[in-house]
Amino acid sequence: MTNTKYDTTEYLKSVDAYWRAATYLSVGQLFLMDNPLLRRELKATDVKPKPIGHWGTIAPQNFIYAHLNRAIQKYDLNMFYIEGSGHGGQVMVSNSYLDGSYSEIYPRITQDEQGMQRLFKQFSFPGGVASHAAPETPGSIHEGGELGYSLSHGTGAILDNPDVIAAVEIGDGEAETGPLAASWFSDKFINPIHDGAVLPILQINGFKISNPTVLSRMSDEDLTKYFEGMGWGPHIVNVHGKESMEAHQIMAAAMDDCIEKIKAIQKNARENNDDSLPTWPMIILRAPKGWTGPKKDLDGNPIENSFRAHQVPIPVSQDQMGHKDLLINWMESYKPEELFDEDGYPTEIVRQNIPDAQHRMSTNPITNGGIHPKTLNLPDYRDFALEVEKQGHGQFKAEDMVTWGKYLAEVEKLNPTNFRAFGPDETKSNKLFQMLDDGKRQWMEEIHEPNDENMAHAGRNIDSQLSEHQCEGWLEGYVLTGRHGMFASYEAFTRVIDSMLTQHFKWIRKADELDWHHDYPSLNIVNASNSFQQDHNG
Repeated sequence: MTNTKYDTTEYLKSVDAYWRAATYLSVGQLFLMDNPLLRRELKATDVKPKPIGHWGTIAPQNFIYAHLNRAIQKYDLNMFYIEGSGHGGQVMVSNSYLDGSYSEIYPRITQDEQGMQRLFKQFSFPGGVASHAAPETPGSIHEGGELGYSLSHGTGAILDNPDVIAAVEIGDGEAETGPLAASWFSDKFINPIHDGAVLPILQINGFKISNPTVLSRMSDEDLTKYFEGMGWGPHIVNVHGKESMEAHQIMAAAMDDCIEKIKAIQKNARENNDDSLPTWPMIILRAPKGWTGPKKDLDGNPIENSFRAHQVPIPVSQDQMGHKDLLINWMESYKPEELFDEDGYPTEIVRQNIPDAQHRMSTNPITNGGIHPKTLNLPDYRDFALEVEKQGHGQFKAEDMVTWGKYLAEVEKLNPTNFRAFGPDETKSNKLFQMLDDGKRQWMEEIHEPNDENMAHAGRNIDSQLSEHQCEGWLEGYVLTGRHGMFASYEAFTRVIDSMLTQHFKWIRKADELDWHHDYPSLNIVNASNSFQQDHNG
């Protein structure tokens, strides 16, 4: 590993300042309406009537984001961020505000004290912005209100995007859901020559709303065995009990190792035409829930590193100012005077850890309609029509799905890098034979012919994992980043992903209201048989 300025203690001080600034902004959004830099006595009218939002996941995510910014600059990366943990809406807002993109998109939210006041007031407030990474959040393609789809979305986004890395933060609560557990198989479908890479960053902060998480009680040894068995190369970063600079050093080393392994995998694959299944790296971050926040509640119970850090951790609001010192001391612990100048603009030490405008994750074009999106090139459907009038009714037999499959196979040929079909092992049973004959199934594990059929390391169809959630998640990630695709299944089984469709529709509706959001391609779901006429597949 070559040492650069990004490996020095001085630069890590910039990473630390950036982290503190993002976390200060995140706390301010949760509680304050005015007096954003605490430059006068805190009054009741400065505080929200009812702070609404969450705290537990925030500081670990800002820590991750700060180190991703460092890696982007050190390695000149094309990267974007997916926030998988539920209830962490301040994270992407705070980071896009720091890098300037939020103010570019929303000119009222200026990078000064007045703009910061508006930023704070609007969060989770009537007429303001959501408490999740909603469509109005720069850089987001994944809201995260319904848990379990972050890794699927990240994988869908990097298919046919060979230069892109999706940094996917995954909460340890989210990791307990069925869809997320299934999505660890995603590495089996990523081609290192033609696709980009996913860097999963599993945040193990130990607790959900009021329960411990399963993964947090597993030993490092068992976690390593589990994820190695799933095909990943885990790097464990444990910041419990560490001073901030030591934590930064550990995280920077792990991040560098992961990025260099991704680059080495891709270099070998592309220079040697070696598309065998690699061991992609991942990071497991053990950090306290509510890290850097209040340590104990008024009764002496732990807040940091407990479930009590999940939502609003201290009783301070417009009508509860008796313990305002808890909020003041908390926010002042980040030393805002070092982070923002007299006007409220980020100081030089903070700005050092911000990538240039072309490399900011918050404005990566993949998160706003895709990188150079292409219109779908469609064949003339009449070329595939049955000549009923010419041959006469009843003179030949044909099946609609077989005929349509020939058309779709041609769609795949005409759009070799921006159309994919997904399905839960049902493409053949749905009689879309020509798609498999011509487009093949993408499958990175071993292929055993003639026992296997139509399998290839590079293919246009991904239907070899029996998970409707994965198929829908991959498709959503693919179309949200400007490409085109379809998901075919039996109607009875597509009902498994009803709630995912609802979340997608909500996303599209809100994005359509924002003039800065580009249009998305359609989400195409094919119900191949009626739910009440399932025959032998019922």
